[in-house]
Formats: sequence, C-alpha cells, structure tokens
Amino acid sequence: MSLNANIPSGPLTQKWEKHRFEMKLINPANKRKYSVIVVGTGLAGASAAASLAELGYKVDAFCYQDSPRRAHSIAAQGGINAAKNYPNDGDSVYRLFYDTIKGGDYRAREGNVYRLAEVSNEIIDQCVAQGVPFAREYGGYLDNRSFGGAQVSRTFYARGQTGQQLLLGAYSAMMRQVGLGAVNLHARTELMDIVIVDGHARGIVTRNLCTGAVETWAADAVILATGGYANVFFLSTNAIACNVTASYRAYKKGAMFANPCYTQIHPTCIPVTGDHQSKLTLMSESLRNDGRIWVPKAVGDKRAPGDIPEADRDYYLERMYPSFGNLSPRDISSRAAKRVCDEGRGVGASGYGVYLDFADSIHRLGRGTIEERYGNLFEMYERITGENPYTVPMRIYPAAHYTMGGLWVDYNLMSTIPGLHVLGEANFSDHGANRLGASALMQGLADGYFVIPYTIANYFATAKTAKVTTDHPEFRKAEAEVRARMQTLLALNGKKTVAQIHRELGDVMWEFSGMGRNDAGLRKALERVPVLRDEFWNNAKVVGQGEEMNIALERAGRVADFLEFAEVMLHDALDRKESCGGHFREEYQSEDGEAKRDDENYAYVAAWEYAGVGVKPVLHKEELEFENVKLQTRSYK
Repeated sequence: MSLNANIPSGPLTQKWEKHRFEMKLINPANKRKYSVIVVGTGLAGASAAASLAELGYKVDAFCYQDSPRRAHSIAAQGGINAAKNYPNDGDSVYRLFYDTIKGGDYRAREGNVYRLAEVSNEIIDQCVAQGVPFAREYGGYLDNRSFGGAQVSRTFYARGQTGQQLLLGAYSAMMRQVGLGAVNLHARTELMDIVIVDGHARGIVTRNLCTGAVETWAADAVILATGGYANVFFLSTNAIACNVTASYRAYKKGAMFANPCYTQIHPTCIPVTGDHQSKLTLMSESLRNDGRIWVPKAVGDKRAPGDIPEADRDYYLERMYPSFGNLSPRDISSRAAKRVCDEGRGVGASGYGVYLDFADSIHRLGRGTIEERYGNLFEMYERITGENPYTVPMRIYPAAHYTMGGLWVDYNLMSTIPGLHVLGEANFSDHGANRLGASALMQGLADGYFVIPYTIANYFATAKTAKVTTDHPEFRKAEAEVRARMQTLLALNGKKTVAQIHRELGDVMWEFSGMGRNDAGLRKALERVPVLRDEFWNNAKVVGQGEEMNIALERAGRVADFLEFAEVMLHDALDRKESCGGHFREEYQSEDGEAKRDDENYAYVAAWEYAGVGVKPVLHKEELEFENVKLQTRSYK
C-alpha cells in the first residue's frame, strides 16, 4: 500500500478553496442515485447524515444507542473552539491553526489543521442558526472563555453541557431528514464488519441488539463516525459502550491505523476510588479558567485543605508554567499532576489526587457568577463525591480520555480502502500527538457539515463503481464470518467474566502505556497482552444466546477486539523512540522533565497495516512537511 495524503498544492490559506473548486461535482438530480451508509450518530455522524440527505443522497444511519441523542458527544462539557475573535484579544484563523499544530506537538498535517481552523467560524454560525443556546454576554453577544493551550478566549460554550446542546442541534437536523424520508435511522444496531467489493467499501454487516438478527446493508460508500478507543484502558471518561470494533474491523479489512499510541490523558477527572467503578467522570477543562490547582508543599501533609495556609501550598502549574498556568495543555498538566503525586504530595485517601480550588474566584466574582458558569458541573461533582465544591476544593486526577490516533485518512477523509470515509475522533487527521481542549466538537462538526459533503461527491464522480446488492457473494461471506465469530464467543464457558479480563487489560495498558512509557514496560506489556487474550478465549464465560438481546455477547465482541488492538498500540509506542504530546517515553525527556521530540527521525504519521493476530503490523510512514510553522521546542513557560 502507498500513502497519498492528497494535500492540495498552493498557499496554505488557499488549499481548501482551491480543492473545492477542483473536485468533481454531482448534479442535484444525480445525487438521488447514490446511497451512503453512516455508522455512528454523534456530532460527526449526525451532521454528515443530515448534510448528505439535505443534498439529496439516500442515507442509512446506524447507532447502537436507543436514540442518537445518547451518542457519547453528549458527554462533552467545556466548549467548542472557533476563531471569531469576538473578545478582540488577538485571535485569528492562523492563530487557531498555529495553536493546534503546536498543541499537537508538531505531529499533525498543516493542510488539514488549517482547514479545520478555517471552517470553525462557519460551525458557530450553523449552530446558532439551529438554536444551540450558547452562553451570551449581557448585551446579547456570544460569550467566550479560555481553554488549555491558548492565550486567547475562543471557546464557545453552553454552561457545562456544550456537547449535549450541539448534539441536539445536529440530531434535530438529522431527524428532519428522517421525517422527510431521506434518512433511514437504525437504532440499537451495531456494526459487526465492513464489506469490500472489488477493493471498495460497499456495505456493512450489523447485529440488531434487541433481536440478535444479523443483517447486511449495501451502499455506494460507507462513513465511519464511531469515536475513539480510550476504553482499552477499561477505566476512562468514555461511556462504557464506547469501543474500537468498527475501526478495528475496518483495519482488519485493509484500512491502515494511524498513530494508535497517541492517547490523551485528561487532567481534571474525579479520581479512582475503588474496584466498583466501571468508568470515570470528567470535570470539564473549563473549570481551569477559575479554579487554581495545588497540592501541599510538604510530603505526607494530610491536613484538610482549609487548614493548609497559602505559604504551605504549591500552585505547581502556576510555578512551572507561568505563561499559561492552570490553562497549560492537557498532556503537560497531566504529567505535572502525576509528578507531584509520585513525590508523595498527592491528596485524598489514595494519594492520587490534586486540588482544584475555587475559593479565590468565589471571593473575587461571587458565588452567583461561578454558579452561572459551572453550576451543573458542581452539582454533578457533589452527587458523585458527597463534597460541596463551593466550600471545599474539588479533588481531581488524570484519566484516559480521548484518542488522537485513528484510521488513516487523506485530505478527503477517505481511508486506504476506497469508499470508506472516516470522520471525527475515529480518524487521526487533525490533532497530532495531543488534542487541544474544545477542539473535538469542532472537528466532528467540521468533518460532517463542511468537508464530507464535498469530498464524497468527488469520490462518486471519479470512482464510478457498479451498483451492488446484498446478494453479492462478498456480503454472504462477510455475514457467515460474523455468525461464526458470534458462535465462537457464545461457546466460551470458562470461569472469568469478560469484564474481569477487560479490567486486567486496562491495568496493563495504564501501567505500561499510560502517562509514562518506557522500553522495558512496553515489552512487558507485549508479553502480557497475548496471555490475557489466550485466557479470554480459553477461560472467559459468555452467557445467553445470539438470537436475543444479549449484553454479555455485545461486550465480549468488543473486548475481544480490544485484546487484539492493544498490541497495535504497544507496537506503535515502542517503535516511536521520542516523546511528543500524549506519548511520553521516559527515556526521551529534557533535564526538567519535558517531552523531547526527535524531528529528524520521527516527524511522520505512523500508519500500520494489519498482518495477522499476534503478528507485528507493517509500518508505513507519511512524512510530515512543515512549510508554514517552524519546528521548535514546545514551551508553555
């Protein structure tokens, strides 16, 4: 396979406009002749389905939730970036582009990132027109707040529920098309495999989660908008059902997986409290606008936070990174928290926690202002912990959150399988080695509303593939493979639950490929994961039948994929002998503990080709070219 990113030629600021003109079009009457499958109905999937149906394409949209409104995009709290420069504080499209490239530690494509920054302003206009209730200033103008990795206020928000409000906007646009008959919505339906015909993605195999029925679906193109894979760590901020299966099925069918080791650790999560937890809860990064992060200066100081005077507190982010302080990027803030906790200065019963303190802001602004900005987040924290953050500091600690890696796509968002397009978090394209806060919602909506409607038309106009139906032998073959895999899972009658094995996998991945990684640890993990996989296939227990609602079977299939995919992540982390963004190899750091990149040898996208279960995948490299941004040491001090 060869990697051609299809980045348009010409000046950076003109690439997207030039490309839109040069791509081939489909006239309105002919659009009705083409069908598209969209898997996933979060921000990327719902916006894509709505936009493509509005243009006239026939769309089948699939989600495993009971309603698209329950897609995991709903969990995003803090906001969405755009370069509107409403506060008049120096923002611009170019500055958003630069902050994103720098925030990703110079491991993202310039062309894709500039396009993202360029269309960000259109996203806000689109969402306002849909009625998304963004926060507004007293005079009625849209309000902005700051986020990590930026020195300007460019984040639009709806209290602490921005993802929910944006998803409702995209959902309403899609459901309008459902009402018009342009989108066929299939809820409680999970993708089981991709169908390839003559080298092109032409359909999918699904399982109805209520009845267990296995079905096949044909189309002229397939879009995956199925999110990330952070649940490989077992405990993450993701919903329990979030998984890698759709992406991994595509990978096994020939779609390369890019930069799988780039996983983001979010610095403001409620700490782990015991084995009873099946997921972790995120406290929005927006809280770092008004909250100050600190730990005691003395090792082992177990006094209540209110009993520790200012002189005995270490506001370590403000001390270590004075230019950005508490709004330092996520990867840097997470490692700093780990460092002070490893020194024995962590708070809480476990010692793995730091304080996020709002006392100064409440004194300066008043409790009413803080309630207006973050009230629902404070209420959520108190319900989970039993502590009132208006009177005592929150306790937070880093946790697995977002995945910058994903299926490799070109500038047109098409994978190495022609006709298979990948949107949002499921692709790798825009965030490099570390995503800036409030950019996930931006990318999902950019891909769905403003990129794929152009690029999929170009695919249809140039591919000119013949029509196929589900009677094609490749559909029958794929369906038979899915049924056989289900029967193998249902035959498992061991002594361990799937959740137990998943937790053990998560412990291995967090310990050896979490915030800190090293050669010895990664090699140990590569020894332990195959053992866990063997135990899964020999000692796991899956109850129930296939032709019925069976949550145990659902989870078993997803964990089975995690047990294979984890090795791909580990090989990528071991192969990349540098530190960059969320990938922190302990052997490659500066004297003051900062990430040390190797631009001479590793300024590339690592795209991995499937070679078999338990076999090291084949590495392909897409060299990154920096013509507009100078490669330099990333500093927020």
